[in-house]
This record gives sequence, structure tokens and C-alpha cells, in this order.
Amino acid sequence: MKKSLVALALFGAFAATAQAQSSVQIYGTIDAGLAKATGSSTAVTKRDNNKLGFKGTEDLGNGLKAIFQLEIRYESDTGTIENTSGTNSRPLFQGQSRVGLQGDFGTVRLGRGLTAFQESSTAFEPWSGMPTPAGFQTDLTVAGYTSDPLSADGNSRNRFSNAVFYNSPVIEGFQLNATVAAKEANNNSLVPARAPGNAVTFASGNYALPANVVPASNPYSMSVTYTSPGFAAMAAYERNGVQAKLWSVAASVNPIPELKVMLSIQHQKDDDFKIVNTGTKSWVLGANYDVGPGKIRAGYGQKTPDGVVKSKQASIGYDYNLSKRTYLYADISNKKAAVANSINYNVAKSINYFGLGVHHNF
Repeated sequence: MKKSLVALALFGAFAATAQAQSSVQIYGTIDAGLAKATGSSTAVTKRDNNKLGFKGTEDLGNGLKAIFQLEIRYESDTGTIENTSGTNSRPLFQGQSRVGLQGDFGTVRLGRGLTAFQESSTAFEPWSGMPTPAGFQTDLTVAGYTSDPLSADGNSRNRFSNAVFYNSPVIEGFQLNATVAAKEANNNSLVPARAPGNAVTFASGNYALPANVVPASNPYSMSVTYTSPGFAAMAAYERNGVQAKLWSVAASVNPIPELKVMLSIQHQKDDDFKIVNTGTKSWVLGANYDVGPGKIRAGYGQKTPDGVVKSKQASIGYDYNLSKRTYLYADISNKKAAVANSINYNVAKSINYFGLGVHHNF
């Protein structure tokens, strides 16, 4: 009897130690709503990316940990991983697929994930980087820039694949973040040469890109962030696989605990792909205000591409928390921008957007 009790106690201690040394977490979000935009029918859509993720850590001793994270993207209205064109060209782990080590030196990971710039910039966008048309991240916050233009159609292009990711320790509020991608082809489709002033590229035109082309040099991304109570800032620089370059600076302040005011400024240069009008500048001013069980989101931004009419967008949204994991939301926005698929790139078209839905974290 005593031997059985001792064995049971030893087994329990071993199991507790093993659990403390290694852990795996399943997490995700599901977001669905109804939305209506000018010229489109009301549709079931989403405000945020729907994801299913797996992440874990293993304690290796002496302050060193092994870490991994896998993240699937899916559509809540169909349950598929299809992209908007209805094809299954997305990678299974579209969101990220990374493994690495963490210690006193910081964090090093390898695989696929958001670039240093893309990951840092969401803290200075009033919709926290969510891809809703009411938000600014997918167009104005990135100045129309694409981190991975050489990836396959349907792929999320604000990430690097075949890359090394580094995050330094936070020292006196400062952190260095860097991403370097390998010179590997990512199954992009052939892009034909187009003269300036056509219906596809508006004023710019572009040089040809062969299918499955290898980047001329390694794409890379760097950001430096600073955080302190009531203030945060970021400076970033990135170069993608077609040698387009983006500079960005951003800051946020909390004049009172409930209010966050943020500003970001971006500049893109794309001389090696576009033929003329290669520069784009943009800025976004936004705010988040926590009131009662909810949050008000608001923003205004402009984008000025060379040779193309200026884009202007104003948005306001509201989140109502039903619990710590579930909230209802409503968004309204108006965007004036160049008409898509038209040579009238000096004429702005006004698009109103209305969306409401429910978001759940698990």
C-alpha cells in the first residue's frame, strides 16, 4: 500500500513537471456579419480574419524555450479555406507557420508569418489591422504596398514565406524586429507588361514579371518600436521581392486611460516594377475610446499616389462586449478613390460601406 502511494505521488509529481515544461494551446476566432457597400448586394462577410491556431512552448532549461505556432485561415460563411475568387490556392497554414527558440537573446523563428513592419504597424491603426473595408490597414496604412507580390494568387500578401524572424528583448521600452526572406520562388502567376494609362494599372503601367520568378535580392523588413505607459512609437523600413520600398513612422498617446489617439505616415517607392508615377504617400489619424462595455473606433486617412487621384477615407465603428471573448460590432465608412478597372484614374468614386456582426475568440 505504501509503495503504491509513493509510486502514485512520484507519477503525479512527474506529470506536473512535464506539464509545466511543455504546453500546447488551441485558439482561434470566428467572425461573421452582414455588410453592404455602394454598388454591391448585402452579403454575409467578416470584419476580422477567421483563424484556427496551435501554439506551444517547451522549456529547455537555463531560460531557453522551444516555440511553435501554426495558424489556419478559413471563411466563416462557407467553412472553407477558399479565397475570394473561389479557388483553393491558399496555403493550409495561411496565417503563419513558424518554429524557433526564445531566450535572453530574444526570439528567433523560421517559416512564414507577418513581416516586422506589418506586425508592428497594426498597433497604430484604429481597427487593429483587421481587414474590414472600414479599416485602413490593407490600403492606406501600407500606402498601397504589398509585402509579398511574388506569391501565388489568393495568398495573403502581408507576410513573408521562407523567412527568418527576429525579435530582440525589450530594453528600456525599445525593441528591434527584423525579417529576412530567402530568394525563393513562391509560385506567382505571370504578370504581362502594361503601358501606362491602361485600365489595369491606372497611370503607372508595369514591367513584366515571369511566372514563379525568383526575387532579385532578399526581401527584408525592419522595425523599431518603443512602448511606455501612455505612449508608443514605431519606425519601419521594408523592401519586397520586386524591390519596392516602404518607409513608415507612427505614434500613439493616451491622454486619459480610456482614450488612445494614433497617427501613422507612410511612403512607398516602386521604381523597379512600375514604369511612371512610382511614389505613393499616405497617412492615417485614428482613435479608440473605451466607454462602458464598448469601444468606439474612428479614423480618417489619405493616400496620394503619383499621377492618380487622391484616396480619402473616413470611418467609425463600435464594439459592444457581451463577455471577455464575444462582442458585437457595427462599422460605417466612406471612401473616395480612383475607379477600379478604369482609365479614369483622375476621377474619384465614392463608396459607402455598412457592416455589422459578431466576433468570438476561443
